[in-house]
Amino acid sequence: MKVSAVAVSHGHVAELQSSLPALVPQVDETVVVANLPGSVDVVPEGVRVLENSRPRSLAANVNLGIAATEGEYVLTANPDVIPEPAAVAALVDFADAHSRCGIAGPQMRWPDGTWQPSRRRFPTIRGTLVRRTPLRRLRTPYEKQRDHYHLDERPTEPVQADWMLGAFLLMRRTMLDEIGGWDAGFRHYCEDIDLCYRARQAGWERWYVPDAVVTHDYAAVIDRSFLSRHTLWHARGMARFVRKHPERLLAL
Repeated sequence: MKVSAVAVSHGHVAELQSSLPALVPQVDETVVVANLPGSVDVVPEGVRVLENSRPRSLAANVNLGIAATEGEYVLTANPDVIPEPAAVAALVDFADAHSRCGIAGPQMRWPDGTWQPSRRRFPTIRGTLVRRTPLRRLRTPYEKQRDHYHLDERPTEPVQADWMLGAFLLMRRTMLDEIGGWDAGFRHYCEDIDLCYRARQAGWERWYVPDAVVTHDYAAVIDRSFLSRHTLWHARGMARFVRKHPERLLAL
């Protein structure tokens, strides 16, 4: 089996009704992890649903899906992502041709069709402080942090990445087995950064493949409030990332 898809639903019934019909024809098997009661309604034929007895972290749910599938590649797909036809094939074709590609990510677009900065550099202390404090009112990240978001780049050919948003990633199973999958200790946020960072440490490449195009209705909840449960979860996630990788404290 070539490609297994894993989608985690935390009450995303409406989103799945749009995303699954676009995703399922492009993969060999699909598993939806229902993290809350009522998180899944009618699904396309052949889609398996795993019902959690209790809520788990996003990373823990992704690991459940990985363990329940058999594909050479595992695609994690958020319910709010709709892939264009052949998006998955473009990622697979590239990964097949590059044996050290452990993670391949697509070009993401906002629902209005504009480009979304999903390929990013690993975070620095200074940049994170600007993005997650009132300083961002003075230095708008999507305008001022051009290097972090690669805002001046619109590659038309595949390029390597530090990390990419975990909303839609093709991952080689042998890489996942080697690095131990996703870290379920992240409550929510930063688990995708950690995944890509550990992949790099193990010698696996991460590639941005612009021929694969998806629409991502990115909520960006933590960009709208300085103090909410989501910003606290993000702070905890960054703290865990730094505890695991203290050398990042040197990246100012």
